[in-house]
Amino acid sequence: MELVSQHAKRIMEGCKERAREAGLTFPEQSLEYIVTNRDFLQLSPKNMIPTLYDFWVQDVEVLRDQGQYELYPNNPYETVINTRPPISFYNDNNPDWLNVMIFYHVLGHIDFFHNNLFFRHTWEYDFAGKALADKRLIAKLRSEKGRWVDYVIEFARSIDNLVGYFDHLAALSTEGDRMSPLDYYFDVFLQDREKKSVAAYVAEIERYNKMVRESPEDGEGHFIDSVRKKYAEFDSLYDKAVKERGKAVRRDLLQYLMEHSPFLAREENRWMLTVIEVIRATSLYFQPQIRTKILNEGWASYWHDHLFLRDDRIRGHEVEYAVVNAKVTSMPRVGLNPYALGMRLFEYLEEQADKGKLSFAYRRIADQHRRRTYDTAASQGKEFIFSVRENFCDSMFVNSFIDQEFVDRYRLFVVDRRLDKERMVWQYYVKSRKAADYKAMLAESLYHPPAINIVVDDDNALILNHVFEGKPLYRDYIDGALMGIEFLWGGKTCLYTHEPEPVKREAGKGGREEHPPQEISWRRVRYTMKDRKMTRVQV
Repeated sequence: MELVSQHAKRIMEGCKERAREAGLTFPEQSLEYIVTNRDFLQLSPKNMIPTLYDFWVQDVEVLRDQGQYELYPNNPYETVINTRPPISFYNDNNPDWLNVMIFYHVLGHIDFFHNNLFFRHTWEYDFAGKALADKRLIAKLRSEKGRWVDYVIEFARSIDNLVGYFDHLAALSTEGDRMSPLDYYFDVFLQDREKKSVAAYVAEIERYNKMVRESPEDGEGHFIDSVRKKYAEFDSLYDKAVKERGKAVRRDLLQYLMEHSPFLAREENRWMLTVIEVIRATSLYFQPQIRTKILNEGWASYWHDHLFLRDDRIRGHEVEYAVVNAKVTSMPRVGLNPYALGMRLFEYLEEQADKGKLSFAYRRIADQHRRRTYDTAASQGKEFIFSVRENFCDSMFVNSFIDQEFVDRYRLFVVDRRLDKERMVWQYYVKSRKAADYKAMLAESLYHPPAINIVVDDDNALILNHVFEGKPLYRDYIDGALMGIEFLWGGKTCLYTHEPEPVKREAGKGGREEHPPQEISWRRVRYTMKDRKMTRVQV
C-alpha cells in the first residue's frame, strides 16, 4: 500500500475543482492510496480501517475471502472511509480515464460523509487515529489478561447492534438547547397533559398567531402570560420537564451494562469496561454507514455520472465508461442494487422538483395526460436533492419518495417464487407492480436492529424485553448472545420475545396441491440463561 503518484494526485485535484463548482463540499486535504486486490482482502474484514483493533474473526474472514478470490477473482475499484482527512483506496491497475470516474464517485461519498446529519457524531474527530489508540490499548491488555480480552470482545460484538445510536444523535442535537416555554406548551403540555382535541389545539395556535400579529415585539410574552394565568401549575411542570429532558428510557444495552453491571463494577474486572467502550464506539461510528447505503451510493453514483461525461479528460473513452458504468448502476430484475436505485431516485427527484411536481397541487391531479405534461418550471431540482442528501437516511428516502410514478417509469416489480413440483425447480414470477409492495420489499432489506427495553427484577436478574415489530429474532444467535450478556452482567439473564406458532397442515392435503398462505400467529416466549445453560418456555 502506497500513496498515489503525483500524476494521479493532479487528476484528483482537477476532479475536486470541478466537483466544487458543481456544489459539492469537502475538505481541502485528502489521502489516496494505491492497493492491490490482496490488500483489499486484508482490509475488508476491518471495514477498510487499517488501524482497527485485531480480532481472530478478522483472520478467519481473510482466509475465507482469499479462498473465494482464488475461485472467483474480482477487481474492486475503490473504497473510501470517513476519517479526518478522508482516506480512499484505489486498485493498482486502474487507467487514468477510469480514475477520473472513480475520483468523482469518491468525492460524492466524502461530500455525503461531511454533510449528512446522520454522520454528525463523526465530524469532530478522526476515527483512524482513535482506532489506532484503541488497537494499542487492546494489545496492551492482551499482554496482561490473555484470552479473556478476546472473550470480552466477542461477547460485546454479539450485541453491538443494540447501541443507542439515535439517542446519541439526539443528545448532540439538543446539547445546550433549552426547551422554551412555548415549545413545551404546544409540544408537551397541550398534547400529553391536557390531551386537547385537534380543534382545541388548532384554536390555541390561531390565538397565538393573532397575538403575535397584533403585537410582534411582545406578543409571545403576552401569550405565555395568559397561559400561566389559566394554568397555575404550568411553571412547575415546565421546570420539571426541562430537568428531565434527555432522560428518556435508554435502549443501549452495552452502555447499560457498563453503568449498572455488578460484575463489571468489581475492581478486578474494570479493565473490561475499556474494551466494551471500544466496541460500542466502533459500532456507533459504523451505524450511519449501514443506515444510508442506498442514499450514499446513489449520491456518489449520481455525481460520477453527472460530472464524468462533462469532463474533457475522458474523450475517446466513452464506450469503456458506458460498459463500466452499466456494471455498477444497472437495475437488476431480481434483487437490489443500491447504486442503481439511489442514483435513479435522485435523478427522478431532481426532475420532479424542476417541474414543480413535488407540490400538493400536482398530487391532486388525477388525469394522466395532465400529470405527464405538468411543468411549472420551478427549477429547484439541485437545491432539493442537496436537501435530501443532508437530512435523510435510507428508510426515510425510500418511504418518502418511491411512488407509483417512479415504479412505473423504471418498470420495477416485486418478485416471488414457487416450486415447480414436476421438474423440482423454483419458478420466479412477478408478484406485484404496486409501489406500496415495492417499498415493503425494500423495507425488509434495510438494516433494522431489534429494540430492547431493559429492567432489573427484585432478584437482580437482567430482563430484556424485545419490542416486537412483527419480525422474530434470529434464533441461532440467541444462545450465544445471552451467554455473553450473562457473563458481562454477572448473573441470570432473561429475554422476552415473540415467535411464530408452528403451522399444522390438515391430514390428507399433501401432494401437489397449492396451500394458500396462512396468517401467522405469534406466541410470547422467555429465554433464560443461568450458569451458561439456556431454557426456553412459553409465557
